[in-house]
Amino acid sequence: MSSTTPLDMSALEQARLIREGAISSAELVTQTLQRIRRLDPNYRAFVSVFEGAIAAARRKDRAAGRSRGDLPPFHGVPIGIKDLNLVRGTIARFGSRAVAHLPLPFDDWTVAPLRRAGFVILGKLSTSEFGSMPVTEPEIHPPTRNPWAPDHAAGGSSGGSAAAVASGMLAVAQGSDGAGSIRIPASFCQLYGLKPARGRLPNQFGLPDRRLLYTSGPMTRSVSDAAAMLDVMAGLVDGKPHWAPPPPQPFRERPIGFPRQRIRFLVHSALGPTDPEIVAGLNRALGVLADLGHSVEEGSLPDGSLEDFLPLWQHQVAQVPIWSWHRTQPVNRWLGEAGRRLRTAAVHQRFDELNRRFAPAFAAADMWVMPTVGLPPPLVGAWAGLPAEKAFAAAALFGAFTAVLNLTGLPAASLPMGRTQAGLPIGLQIVGGPFAERDVLALSWELEEAMPWQTIAPLGAPLSASGAAGCAG
Repeated sequence: MSSTTPLDMSALEQARLIREGAISSAELVTQTLQRIRRLDPNYRAFVSVFEGAIAAARRKDRAAGRSRGDLPPFHGVPIGIKDLNLVRGTIARFGSRAVAHLPLPFDDWTVAPLRRAGFVILGKLSTSEFGSMPVTEPEIHPPTRNPWAPDHAAGGSSGGSAAAVASGMLAVAQGSDGAGSIRIPASFCQLYGLKPARGRLPNQFGLPDRRLLYTSGPMTRSVSDAAAMLDVMAGLVDGKPHWAPPPPQPFRERPIGFPRQRIRFLVHSALGPTDPEIVAGLNRALGVLADLGHSVEEGSLPDGSLEDFLPLWQHQVAQVPIWSWHRTQPVNRWLGEAGRRLRTAAVHQRFDELNRRFAPAFAAADMWVMPTVGLPPPLVGAWAGLPAEKAFAAAALFGAFTAVLNLTGLPAASLPMGRTQAGLPIGLQIVGGPFAERDVLALSWELEEAMPWQTIAPLGAPLSASGAAGCAG
């Protein structure tokens, strides 16, 4: 990725410029903050911007001046952190009125390695309340909008991360994913979003994670940025790898001679429909994969229903440590109330039963591809006013292809595969085998070259005159 404007470069390119002295971190952060002030009122990606960011960048510059060239990989590069994560000295609101707004004295286990990697943390990025919905429309601030089509959702729950990167306010951002919350907004906003395998990263709160649905990961405009961020987040650069087996070489090093893969693909999900334009995009991508020499054939997965997965999601929401459930949004009140009635042992049994149902099917191929989301991005406020149960059922359609990968813990990524006739981005999901992020990245690099995607949405794209244009599909 090349550009004459440092703000529009990849994070790795920005880090190179800082190392070479072509730009200082303070200059880059100052320019980034200026762009945020200009663009964020359109998109509402940020819930807070840190006053000390420029001072932190100046400290990076002084450290670079004292170093002998041995700097961390992202030294001086700005980044945003999702507001489900803890950043020392700042407030974590979790998208909710029910959470006490108290500054915290430490970084969580996801943020700490990003800081050690040299990033300058600019602020917190918007999320749906508790990360439970695939759109970012909490009650504590206006909805987060899609830079490609501001009448439409940026996705969720990492909607702020997606909007910030897609609009060019940041080169990269951190997101988290419990049922598609990195991959769905990446698909909606024409980005690359990677959900690592379960066990690759320690849980952000230090919780036992053998059965957790959620993990963190990078949201970027290039595969190389995501690979380098994964090295950092997984402790391969500065830290200690988690319980997943370490890769034979760093993720940022592209494999030489990547073998041709036996790929199975899905077009439809038992959980919801697939839009015809997304089917057409998938077929184009399958043709590219075949031209690259991969073996491609249609596959199938066991049937599943929303009712199968719902207890897992209810139980996860119910673990949020709050007392004021009456202050949460209706969907989370409904989920939390049901989740608090569930026994942990019964939920674990359901988790294991579903895993035994789906894991053998995924093992039938080297890799799988499918739409990331079967539907184009919905309009902002599409489910406003619906009863909680109906709103959640409508939202669940957007996780039809993603949630099962949180259950199995397999690594998965969303990359752009075009846009609809209405200009709405659509995504291709790549799924690897157990702990096979290197395969996911290798295939992603191939497709990035074969199907290059435009990297930044038109700056300052306005709302349409109607504010409620239909979602063509």
